[in-house]
Amino acid sequence: MGILETMVFWEGYVSDEVMGTFAPIVLYWLYAGFYQLLPRLDRYRLHTKKEEEQKNLVTLATVVKGVLLQQVVQATIAQVLFLITAKASLSGVPVQPSIPIQILQIFVAMLALDTWQYFMHRYMHQNKFLYRHIHSQHHRLVVPYAVGALYNHPLEGFLLDTLGGAISFLISGMTPRTSVFFFCFAVMKTIDDHCGLWLPGNIFHIFFQNNTAYHDIHHQLQGSKYNYSQPFFSIWDRVLGTHMPYSLVTRREGGLEARPLKD
Repeated sequence: MGILETMVFWEGYVSDEVMGTFAPIVLYWLYAGFYQLLPRLDRYRLHTKKEEEQKNLVTLATVVKGVLLQQVVQATIAQVLFLITAKASLSGVPVQPSIPIQILQIFVAMLALDTWQYFMHRYMHQNKFLYRHIHSQHHRLVVPYAVGALYNHPLEGFLLDTLGGAISFLISGMTPRTSVFFFCFAVMKTIDDHCGLWLPGNIFHIFFQNNTAYHDIHHQLQGSKYNYSQPFFSIWDRVLGTHMPYSLVTRREGGLEARPLKD
């Protein structure tokens, strides 16, 4: 029995489709809430608390409402997607593939989601109308924090995240059960990218070059035309010349700073 099977604690209680729909939402608030409730940890912050309060152009209450709206849309689309794929199956019950196949499917889904989000994200920056009226809402968080990871204009939330997730699910051919692990992992990675903390031993920082500091560069003025890749790899940035490296330096007032470097 593989690790993915041993982690299916919900079997007999709720369906895979229900878990695939709601587990990422519940995990979002638990994981993001964990970051929000951490002690100040000023020495690990990429921006000071004062910067967060002064530079951000939107309140926490507005951010929470925006994320909840996006999650309502995501849950609705997920239920429709699972219903359609179930009807397309001859038996109505998808056969769960072997662990190696599931791992391959998750990797394919990661590449598909990265590809979709890179080109959609980049176009929303390059098209002045879309940036001004749609994508600029996300950049009201000049200093990102965990709860704001999915704070977007509703149309962007649908195009970038919801539709991107649906495409990666369909292209990879994963089952609803496998999707639980993939979407929960994607949610955690997205939150971590926006948490604003460079914590020692963070596995996302160890295994992914596209991490908290990498995405923080994109939220800075001098990096807004770079580091579009999200949420997993930096492949497209490197291939298409939009990669901006950085160095982590210690600020005199305490904490860290992701400082852009010329590539």
